[in-house]
Amino acid sequence: MSKSTALLTLSLLLAAHDALAEKHWTTSWYAAPQPAWDATFALPMNVPTQLDNATLRETVRLSAGGQRIRLVFSNRYGHEPVKLGTVRVGPADHPHAALALTFSGQPGASILPGATVTSDPVSLPVRPLSRLAVTTWLPSPTQVASFHWGAQQTVRIDDTSVGGRLFLSAVLVETARPARTVVALGDSITDGNGSTPDADRRWPDILAERLAPHGIAVANAGISGGRLARDGMGVSALARLENDVLSQPGVSDVIVLLGINDIGWPGSPFAPGERPATLDELTTAYRQLVAACHVRGVRVTAGTLPPFEGALAGTPYAGHYSPGKERLRQQLNDWIRTAGVFDAVVDFDAVLRDPARPRRMRAGFDSGDHLHPGDAGYRAMAEAIAQLHALRG
Repeated sequence: MSKSTALLTLSLLLAAHDALAEKHWTTSWYAAPQPAWDATFALPMNVPTQLDNATLRETVRLSAGGQRIRLVFSNRYGHEPVKLGTVRVGPADHPHAALALTFSGQPGASILPGATVTSDPVSLPVRPLSRLAVTTWLPSPTQVASFHWGAQQTVRIDDTSVGGRLFLSAVLVETARPARTVVALGDSITDGNGSTPDADRRWPDILAERLAPHGIAVANAGISGGRLARDGMGVSALARLENDVLSQPGVSDVIVLLGINDIGWPGSPFAPGERPATLDELTTAYRQLVAACHVRGVRVTAGTLPPFEGALAGTPYAGHYSPGKERLRQQLNDWIRTAGVFDAVVDFDAVLRDPARPRRMRAGFDSGDHLHPGDAGYRAMAEAIAQLHALRG
């Protein structure tokens, strides 16, 4: 290759790089994948384990807006490829305006085991907090080995409806300027258990409403049964940190609310033979999480664990709470408040507790199971986060 040819090639490569750099993508909506489990676990999956020639219909509410979008589908925990047929997306209030997506120029795609597929960009201007309807046809026999449980969201499978998400894991939006994404990393309290279904009243949803005027997106990476240092209804937070937080385009901050299942599960129907968690185990995991985030320039806000006296009492899952587990919660909360490990701390314990009985959630904030807040409690949590100047800065 001549010197002039090499210089021309280099200039073309640089020009292509500059053109790509002008496109700013950010995660506007997210559902963290979880591995399927079998009938021996305390909770049912509540979704089919096999689908064939099925059409999935889902509605998602975005946080940030943009001029173009991409959809991401995940087979993170699958052992077989998942074949996507036609995928269409459009405004939820104008279904006739849905557009067919392509994947590398093709009308469908195959998601390899452990992988994701990202659609080609589609010109579909979307406003902050707007809703999209996504229709996905699965033309072949499909094993559901990777999914999202619950989330107070509904997916319609042909003529039936189930809770959760199947394969759809993210919506990316293109913005004119670099945008920021705040990722909420947590368990069922972040995933919104106890909130009104299909009403977008989880605390990350309310936070998205508060941050939308600042041009900041919010991605909900909460999973029910999620734990900090151990696997639960999904792998531990440390094991999923790279995929669910650090790999999100535009991520600048993560808000972490984890530990109540590490504390509550051992000895309960969820983990009957498991040894109790220790303070050292939990604080070490938190330090590792913060170190991994800081290396990537991501700020970490930690939430104290809400009160949970009486959690799940009178249900088949009783045993989540005990005086000993309460002592560990108090110790971990004291450490979160005073250790100086985090960039910011939001005191959910102080926000949600009953002043007359501080080990228990305030009645007006309680969904009724003494573990998960209801709509009012989630709103109070989001308002407390929105007051953090470090998050908006």
